[in-house]
Amino acid sequence: QVQLVESGGGLVQAGGSLRLSCAAPESIFRINTIGWYRQAPGKQRELVASFTDAGRPDYADSLKGRFTIFRDNAKKNTVYLQMNSLKPEDTAVYYCYASLIGVDYWGQGTQVTVSS
Repeated sequence: QVQLVESGGGLVQAGGSLRLSCAAPESIFRINTIGWYRQAPGKQRELVASFTDAGRPDYADSLKGRFTIFRDNAKKNTVYLQMNSLKPEDTAVYYCYASLIGVDYWGQGTQVTVSS
């Protein structure tokens, strides 16, 4: 079992910024895919951003330019999601996700609430 530790959610006004972090154990040699999904009330879980198996960042089209995923230079299995110009429709529970050796793992989720 791989535990993903998330942090950084909270309440912010529209137009503000938040940064989420997700840490997988550093003892894992290679994670195939790691990133973030989100689920708003009454909606399906959707991809926000991730690093693909090739190490390339991938984003939901609607979030390009506002959200940025990047890695920790010192910790290879820690990623961050920088969220700028937040909108009320970004309100959701954000889940860290990692895939390795064909198995998917999820974090517990962190709430992001954007007030208008």
